[in-house]
Amino acid sequence: MKKTICLILLLAFIVTLVGCNNKQENKEGAKEPLIKTAVMLDWTVNTNHTGLYIAKEKGYFEQQGLEVEILEMGDPGPAQLIAAGQLDFGISYQEQVTNARAADIPVVSIAAVIQHNTSGFASLKEDELERPKDLQDKSYGGWGSPMEHAVINALMKKDGADPEKVNYIDIGAADFFSVIGKQIDFTWIFYGWDGIRAKQENIPLNIIMLRDFADFLDYYTPTIITSEKLIEEQPELVKKFMEATSKGYEFAIEHPKEAAEILIKHAPELNKDLVIESQDWLAQQYQADAPQWGWQEKEVWERYARWMKDQDLLPKMIEIPKAYTNDFLPLR
Repeated sequence: MKKTICLILLLAFIVTLVGCNNKQENKEGAKEPLIKTAVMLDWTVNTNHTGLYIAKEKGYFEQQGLEVEILEMGDPGPAQLIAAGQLDFGISYQEQVTNARAADIPVVSIAAVIQHNTSGFASLKEDELERPKDLQDKSYGGWGSPMEHAVINALMKKDGADPEKVNYIDIGAADFFSVIGKQIDFTWIFYGWDGIRAKQENIPLNIIMLRDFADFLDYYTPTIITSEKLIEEQPELVKKFMEATSKGYEFAIEHPKEAAEILIKHAPELNKDLVIESQDWLAQQYQADAPQWGWQEKEVWERYARWMKDQDLLPKMIEIPKAYTNDFLPLR
């Protein structure tokens, strides 16, 4: 009788042990389905976006349990789709987020892709437009935004020139190199792309960098955005997306050559030499003097928003703490 009881207890123990092992194996062997999400770009693919492609290529998104689709810019754009709840993440810029917040559209910037404004007004070097006052009596080619007028006005007034003496020409999406020195004298470019391209094509330029002449124009462009609703309802998704994305940009900072190769793999239509040199230059710009990649300062948001309000570019002042957050950047 005692032997029978012992055998029954031993058998029960073995069955339990095997069952636990099987459960453990299933738990370890089975993969949770990836959470599908998407991020939309703000323009055609370029080196501002490299960190996203690295995160996808290196499996950083997958490590966070995400399947991320990178969408090229569409119409409507990312801010509109995010506001409508049809998109989780997008690439934007501080001006757009500020305008959206002033219109009670709850988009939020969750990372600065580049720490300082790397844009400026470019002209052919031979025209000797070296500072804002030199723009007087010249033709500017742009896309017809009130912001362009406000920036040119602010810089020229600061430099003692008359902004009323600038001739504005709408060039839409015309290529910079097809119009500069022909239809127009100067236009707005990002040095990290068109500035480097001009250098490679041996077209000497003067570039009046905005941040060199006005601190309020040293704002975040581009940024990564999401919605207040996603932050409130799915904070873990936002956290996972930013963990992987941060890792992607950190890789681009440390390994610009390999980063360029990854971007070219995903966008083979791009000029390889341009991508390589642009990536090398941006490696020093992504984080720059910030404590980590993606960091945003309240002062930058407040300074720029107050300037926009002073220029009547906003219907009302925004609540700065609601416009951006560093909460989803990984602790480093």
